[in-house]
Amino acid sequence: MQLNLQQIPRVETITKADFLKHYFKPQKPVVIERFIEDWPAYSKWNLDYMKAVAGDKTVPLYDDRPVDYKDGFNEAHATMKMSDYIDLLKREPTKFRIFLWNILKEVPELQKDFSYPDFGIRLMKGLPMLFFGGRDSYTFMHYDIDLANIFHFHFEGKKQCILFDQQQNKYLYKVPHSLITREDINFADPDFEKWPALQHAKGWVCDLNHGEVLYMPEGYWHYMRYITPGFSMSLRAIARHPKNLGKALYNVFLMRNYDNLMRRIQGQKWIDWKNQKAIENTQKYA
Repeated sequence: MQLNLQQIPRVETITKADFLKHYFKPQKPVVIERFIEDWPAYSKWNLDYMKAVAGDKTVPLYDDRPVDYKDGFNEAHATMKMSDYIDLLKREPTKFRIFLWNILKEVPELQKDFSYPDFGIRLMKGLPMLFFGGRDSYTFMHYDIDLANIFHFHFEGKKQCILFDQQQNKYLYKVPHSLITREDINFADPDFEKWPALQHAKGWVCDLNHGEVLYMPEGYWHYMRYITPGFSMSLRAIARHPKNLGKALYNVFLMRNYDNLMRRIQGQKWIDWKNQKAIENTQKYA
């Protein structure tokens, strides 16, 4: 048995009016296949190029270990020189990923290689983020703290993306006071005996190739698995829906601080309680 996923629609190119009408307003995902071929990045950006321009940078690395109460919010698990990390990616599978790496700050010259596309919604100029991963590395199923509209541009290789909208929360074993589902769910091959509610969740899936753009609407859950080593860049636009904007403000100013406080007070007991609640809250929908 497999997750109930439909293929994300694909278009070769798209006009601003069509994007707004068919995808942004109804909040539906889409893959745009040939939108950035005029960017220098389209032909230049690959792992070797990143090694050449950023090889001496020390980069923060993350793997798939479960959240520990001692970890700070988004705290890195290791660091490495970018050149060593790219050698590792090309040599063998690794769980280590780079995540939320701000290229304006780290390698300003890279901003000459791309432009901010006009999709009809204003993109945040200060936050182009890069994400790297090795073969079979993956992110936990999560959604972004600011519930932004995300444009995810993929470079080199192939990446599988599974998405769910916020209406599916009750089936996903969402961990309370956090942005993730249970970390022991393998969304690439879920165990429905252990996680029976998942069979009721309706989602989307695509494989992203070099130069393709995935639009993820506000607050969409996403799980990303690198089928081959590669990297992506995300550009984002602020949540427009008042409910999502309110939730984003709550996450940033209240939820995150409350969670950090409880980790300090209760330690691992707090993490264990949240994981147990994820099961209790979801089992009634199984």
